[in-house]
Amino acid sequence: MPSVEICHLYISPGHNFFGHHNRPPDDYAAVEVSAIECVAGHGIRGDRFFDYKEDYKGRITFFALEVFDELCAVLKLSDCSPASLRRNIITREADLNALIEREFEIQGVRFHGVQECRLCYWMDRAIAPSAEKFLKGRGGLRARILTDGMLRSTGPIRVGTVE
Repeated sequence: MPSVEICHLYISPGHNFFGHHNRPPDDYAAVEVSAIECVAGHGIRGDRFFDYKEDYKGRITFFALEVFDELCAVLKLSDCSPASLRRNIITREADLNALIEREFEIQGVRFHGVQECRLCYWMDRAIAPSAEKFLKGRGGLRARILTDGMLRSTGPIRVGTVE
Protein backbone atom coordinates (compact mmCIF):
# COMPACT_ATOMS: atom_id res chain seq x y z
CA MET A 1 0.00 0.00 0.00
CA PRO A 2 1.35 3.45 -0.83
CA SER A 3 2.12 5.88 1.95
CA VAL A 4 -1.05 7.27 3.52
CA GLU A 5 -1.14 10.74 5.00
CA ILE A 6 -3.10 11.18 8.22
CA CYS A 7 -4.52 14.69 8.03
CA HIS A 8 -6.70 14.70 11.16
CA LEU A 9 -7.32 12.45 14.17
CA TYR A 10 -10.49 12.64 16.26
CA ILE A 11 -11.79 10.99 19.41
CA SER A 12 -15.05 11.52 21.23
CA PRO A 13 -16.07 10.40 24.71
CA GLY A 14 -19.66 9.62 23.69
CA HIS A 15 -22.13 8.84 20.93
CA ASN A 16 -24.09 11.69 19.37
CA PHE A 17 -26.01 9.71 16.76
CA PHE A 18 -25.08 6.03 17.10
CA GLY A 19 -28.04 4.20 18.69
CA HIS A 20 -30.17 7.36 18.83
CA HIS A 21 -32.99 6.39 16.44
CA ASN A 22 -36.21 8.15 17.45
CA ARG A 23 -34.49 10.38 19.97
CA PRO A 24 -32.38 13.54 19.71
CA PRO A 25 -28.61 13.41 19.34
CA ASP A 26 -26.30 13.90 22.28
CA ASP A 27 -23.74 16.71 22.36
CA TYR A 28 -20.31 15.08 22.65
CA ALA A 29 -17.61 16.98 20.78
CA ALA A 30 -15.25 15.25 18.38
CA VAL A 31 -11.90 16.40 19.73
CA GLU A 32 -9.01 16.74 17.32
CA VAL A 33 -5.78 15.35 18.72
CA SER A 34 -2.22 15.08 17.42
CA ALA A 35 -1.89 11.36 18.25
CA ILE A 36 -4.06 8.40 19.21
CA GLU A 37 -3.21 5.17 21.00
CA CYS A 38 -4.50 2.12 19.14
CA VAL A 39 -5.03 -0.95 21.34
CA ALA A 40 -5.48 -4.26 19.52
CA GLY A 41 -8.87 -5.81 20.15
CA HIS A 42 -10.07 -2.81 22.16
CA GLY A 43 -10.04 0.35 20.03
CA ILE A 44 -8.68 3.84 20.51
CA ARG A 45 -7.91 4.75 24.11
CA GLY A 46 -10.26 7.59 25.14
CA ASP A 47 -12.76 7.08 22.30
CA ARG A 48 -16.43 6.11 22.60
CA PHE A 49 -15.88 2.73 20.92
CA PHE A 50 -13.04 1.62 23.22
CA ASP A 51 -14.19 -1.77 24.58
CA TYR A 52 -17.67 -1.04 23.21
CA LYS A 53 -18.52 -4.65 22.32
CA GLU A 54 -16.45 -7.78 21.96
CA ASP A 55 -15.09 -8.09 18.40
CA TYR A 56 -16.85 -4.86 17.33
CA LYS A 57 -16.33 -4.11 13.62
CA GLY A 58 -15.82 -0.37 13.93
CA ARG A 59 -13.21 0.05 16.65
CA ILE A 60 -11.56 2.62 14.39
CA THR A 61 -12.94 4.49 11.40
CA PHE A 62 -11.29 6.16 8.41
CA PHE A 63 -12.52 8.78 5.95
CA ALA A 64 -10.90 10.30 2.85
CA LEU A 65 -10.22 14.04 2.94
CA GLU A 66 -10.68 14.18 -0.83
CA VAL A 67 -14.28 12.98 -0.44
CA PHE A 68 -14.90 15.51 2.33
CA ASP A 69 -13.54 18.34 0.18
CA GLU A 70 -15.75 17.25 -2.73
CA LEU A 71 -18.78 17.08 -0.41
CA CYS A 72 -18.13 20.65 0.78
CA ALA A 73 -17.79 21.88 -2.80
CA VAL A 74 -20.96 20.17 -4.04
CA LEU A 75 -23.07 21.26 -1.06
CA LYS A 76 -21.40 24.70 -0.99
CA LEU A 77 -20.26 24.33 2.62
CA SER A 78 -17.67 26.88 3.64
CA ASP A 79 -17.53 26.40 7.40
CA CYS A 80 -17.63 22.64 7.87
CA SER A 81 -15.05 20.54 9.68
CA PRO A 82 -14.20 16.89 8.97
CA ALA A 83 -15.03 16.36 12.66
CA SER A 84 -18.69 16.51 11.61
CA LEU A 85 -18.26 13.10 9.98
CA ARG A 86 -17.56 11.51 13.39
CA ARG A 87 -14.76 9.35 11.91
CA ASN A 88 -11.47 8.86 13.76
CA ILE A 89 -8.91 9.19 10.99
CA ILE A 90 -9.09 11.54 8.04
CA THR A 91 -6.65 10.39 5.35
CA ARG A 92 -5.28 11.63 2.08
CA GLU A 93 -4.20 9.41 -0.83
CA ALA A 94 -6.01 6.24 0.27
CA ASP A 95 -8.67 4.25 -1.58
CA LEU A 96 -10.50 3.17 1.57
CA ASN A 97 -13.05 0.94 -0.18
CA ALA A 98 -10.13 -1.07 -1.62
CA LEU A 99 -9.11 -1.92 1.98
CA ILE A 100 -12.34 -3.75 2.79
CA GLU A 101 -11.50 -7.36 3.77
CA ARG A 102 -7.76 -6.60 3.62
CA GLU A 103 -5.03 -6.14 6.17
CA PHE A 104 -3.03 -2.94 5.95
CA GLU A 105 -0.51 -0.96 7.95
CA ILE A 106 -0.21 2.74 8.71
CA GLN A 107 2.67 4.17 10.75
CA GLY A 108 3.57 0.68 12.00
CA VAL A 109 0.05 -0.18 13.23
CA ARG A 110 -1.78 -3.05 11.51
CA PHE A 111 -5.50 -3.02 10.75
CA HIS A 112 -8.09 -5.22 9.08
CA GLY A 113 -10.61 -3.35 6.93
CA VAL A 114 -14.02 -4.78 7.79
CA GLN A 115 -16.66 -2.83 5.88
CA GLU A 116 -17.74 0.54 4.59
CA CYS A 117 -19.07 2.89 7.24
CA ARG A 118 -22.71 2.83 6.34
CA LEU A 119 -24.40 6.17 6.32
CA CYS A 120 -27.72 7.07 7.84
CA TYR A 121 -30.10 10.00 7.93
CA TRP A 122 -28.03 11.59 10.71
CA MET A 123 -25.48 12.79 8.14
CA ASP A 124 -28.03 15.30 6.86
CA ARG A 125 -28.34 16.72 10.36
CA ALA A 126 -24.65 16.53 11.30
CA ILE A 127 -23.37 18.06 8.05
CA ALA A 128 -26.10 19.42 5.74
CA PRO A 129 -29.19 18.28 3.83
CA SER A 130 -28.26 15.87 1.00
CA ALA A 131 -24.99 14.80 2.67
CA GLU A 132 -26.25 11.22 3.14
CA LYS A 133 -27.18 10.91 -0.54
CA PHE A 134 -23.87 12.40 -1.72
CA LEU A 135 -21.78 10.13 0.53
CA LYS A 136 -23.53 6.85 -0.38
CA GLY A 137 -20.77 4.35 -1.20
CA ARG A 138 -18.11 6.74 0.15
CA GLY A 139 -18.84 6.72 3.88
CA GLY A 140 -15.39 5.65 4.94
CA LEU A 141 -13.97 2.44 6.38
CA ARG A 142 -14.59 0.53 9.60
CA ALA A 143 -11.62 -1.49 10.78
CA ARG A 144 -10.30 -3.69 13.53
CA ILE A 145 -7.00 -2.84 15.19
CA LEU A 146 -4.62 -5.81 14.97
CA THR A 147 -1.53 -4.42 16.71
CA ASP A 148 -0.91 -1.83 19.42
CA GLY A 149 0.68 1.45 18.47
CA MET A 150 0.46 5.20 18.11
CA LEU A 151 -0.79 7.09 15.08
CA ARG A 152 0.20 10.71 14.56
CA SER A 153 -1.41 13.40 12.48
CA THR A 154 0.67 15.25 9.92
CA GLY A 155 -1.81 18.11 9.67
CA PRO A 156 -2.31 21.21 11.79
CA ILE A 157 -4.53 20.72 14.83
CA ARG A 158 -7.43 23.08 15.46
CA VAL A 159 -7.39 24.68 18.87
CA GLY A 160 -10.26 23.63 21.14
CA THR A 161 -13.03 21.18 20.38
CA VAL A 162 -15.29 20.79 17.39
CA GLU A 163 -18.99 20.08 17.78
